[in-house]
Amino acid sequence: MTTLYGYKRADGRYGIRNHVIVLPSVGCCNGVIDKIKQRVPEVVTLMHAYGCGRGPADTALHHKTFFNVATHPNISAVLIVALGCEILNTPQLYEDIKAAGQKVAYLNIQQTGGTYKTADAAVPILQRFLAEAASEKRVPFDISELTVGLQCGGSDAFSGSTANSAVGIACDKLIEQGGRVILTETTELIGTLDILKSRAKDEKVAADLERIISQRYKLVERCMGDQADFVIAPGNMAGGMTTIQEKSLGCVIKGGHTTINQVVDNGTIPDEKGLIVMDATGYDTESTTAVVSGGSQMVLFTTGRGNPFGFPTVPVMKIASTTQLYERMKDDMDINAGKIVEGTSIEDLGAEIFEEMIAVANGKKTKPEENDTMGIMSIYCTTPSL
Repeated sequence: MTTLYGYKRADGRYGIRNHVIVLPSVGCCNGVIDKIKQRVPEVVTLMHAYGCGRGPADTALHHKTFFNVATHPNISAVLIVALGCEILNTPQLYEDIKAAGQKVAYLNIQQTGGTYKTADAAVPILQRFLAEAASEKRVPFDISELTVGLQCGGSDAFSGSTANSAVGIACDKLIEQGGRVILTETTELIGTLDILKSRAKDEKVAADLERIISQRYKLVERCMGDQADFVIAPGNMAGGMTTIQEKSLGCVIKGGHTTINQVVDNGTIPDEKGLIVMDATGYDTESTTAVVSGGSQMVLFTTGRGNPFGFPTVPVMKIASTTQLYERMKDDMDINAGKIVEGTSIEDLGAEIFEEMIAVANGKKTKPEENDTMGIMSIYCTTPSL
C-alpha cells in the first residue's frame, strides 16, 4: 500500500492542500471578496454567481455544494461573506459548517457597513486563520483515503485512445489500493449505457445508471431536437469527433475497468469506495465543481484541444492527448499522453500518471496551481433565474 502525507481533519478525512478560503454567499458579494483578496492575498477566494434568484431545488443544491466545498478536507478554515438579503439561508449555512467541526467565521455586508468596512473586518479573522493553518503539519495517511475526480474538456479524436485510456489505468491502480474515483459528465455517458450496466455492482446501480442517462438524453432531445446525437462542441468536431457516442466511449474509459459501485447525485459525497458515477453536466466548470463537492481531493483533467481551467481549492492535473498540444501549451499541461502514439504503452503512461498523482497529493503543484489559473466555482441550475 502507498503512504501519502496530508492534513487530518475533524471529520477524519485527509486534505492534500491546506487552504483558507473566503466564500461569498451570493454573486453580489464578489466585488467585496476581491477587496478582501487585495488585503490578504494568501487566502483563496471562491467567486461564483449563485445564492439567489432560484427555486427551491437549485437553492438546496447550492447550499449542499457550498457546505461540501467549505468542509472539504483541503480546507483549513472558511470565512463566509454574506450580503444579507439573498435567498440562500446563509446563517444556516454558517451553523451547518460550524456543526461539522470546520473553523468558520461569518460577516454580513449590510450589517457590517459596506465594502470597505467588511474588508477591514475580514483582515484580522483571515490573519488568525492563516496563522493556524501554517501551524498544521502534514501527517501520513493511506492512499485508500484519496478520492480523485475525473474531467475531460476540449476533447479531440485522440483523447479516448491516449489521455483517457491512460487515466483509466491510473484509476485502476488507485482503486486496487482501496481509493475512490468519481466519473461524471452524464451528457458524455449517452450511448454507453449497455457498457456501464454490464459493470454495475448490482441491479440498483444498473437501474440508477439507466435513470440518469435516460433523463439526461431526454433533456438533450428537448434542447437539441433532431441534433441530439451530435451534441458536441465545435472544438470537438474540429478535433475529429463526429457524434456524442464517439465522445462518450472516450469519456467512459477514464474510469478504468473496475466495477461501478454507486451512482450519486450532483455534488454528493459517495458512501462507497472504488468507481463511482456522479450525475452532473458535461460543462467543465460545473462538473469539476460537482466532483470537488463530492469530496475529490484532486482532479485528473484530460484535454485534446487545450484547456487551462483549474479549481480554486483542489489541484487539477492536466493531461494532453497529443504531443502537439503538449508542446503548444506546455505551460498548462502536466502530462503528455501523446507519447502513446509515439510508442509508450498505455500501461506505462498510466503508471506515470499514477506516480504524478502521488507527487501532487504530497504537495507538488499542478500547472493550474503554478499559473494561478484556478478558475471559479460553477454550479448546475435546473431553472431559469426568477
